[in-house]
Amino acid sequence: MPDSPRAFRVRAVGRARGAVLLVPLVVAGLLCGCGGSSGPVTLTVLASSSLTEVFGEMSAAYRQTHPGVRLRPEFGGSEEMAERLSERDPGDVLATADTVSLNQADRYLDGHRRVIAHTGLTIAVAPGNPGRIRGLADLERRGLRVVAGAPSAPIGRYSRQAFAKAGVSVRTIAEEISSRAVLDQVRTGDADAGVVYITDLRSAGIAVTSVPIPANENVTASYSAAAVKDGPHQDEADEFVSWLVTPEAQGLFRKYGFATPVAPQ
Repeated sequence: MPDSPRAFRVRAVGRARGAVLLVPLVVAGLLCGCGGSSGPVTLTVLASSSLTEVFGEMSAAYRQTHPGVRLRPEFGGSEEMAERLSERDPGDVLATADTVSLNQADRYLDGHRRVIAHTGLTIAVAPGNPGRIRGLADLERRGLRVVAGAPSAPIGRYSRQAFAKAGVSVRTIAEEISSRAVLDQVRTGDADAGVVYITDLRSAGIAVTSVPIPANENVTASYSAAAVKDGPHQDEADEFVSWLVTPEAQGLFRKYGFATPVAPQ
């Protein structure tokens, strides 16, 4: 039996209402699928804790010239930051205090590496140097509480290179994952001395002073950075890593006491 005019009108109205409801969904789908972004890209930068202050200022400086990109630095020991790349949502950029840590994370990084800054070592001691420490040889003294970086940490590797150059064998009461952690032990009085990066001293303020290590026993620490490959923002991450060796960025490194690469990497 043919449909009545009333039944036909009901179905027509239903189809019209369905079309009206469908239009916003289609428009929303097109907007979501167009590849655009409703806000700036946020780059998670996994960095050595020794870069805390300089990267903090860099975040503001980079935003001025790259308004579509925000930096979200996260700090810790270089080895710890490198290990985070094995997680599901690791980050976009890795910046470590040596190339060894960067190479250990090689499978997660693209091939475009940069050496971004250098620093040296010093012996952190309490204000007034109550232990009368004059150099690395004094760290062998019995009864002196010495803290060093762990062998797997960049500061640990650099410290042991310095000990070898000085021909000393140092007993330690603790081994830490970063230069900042070593510095904290001296700052709080839990250790009498510890080898740290020169550029870390200012973070302790007047709570710590230092004993210089002569050039023939010192070691140059080199900071490196690379973008995480196959990440959601790899192009932006690569651009930030390249920016780290520009005159603007290198000027900020020097402001915080770092030496800078002689030539662009």
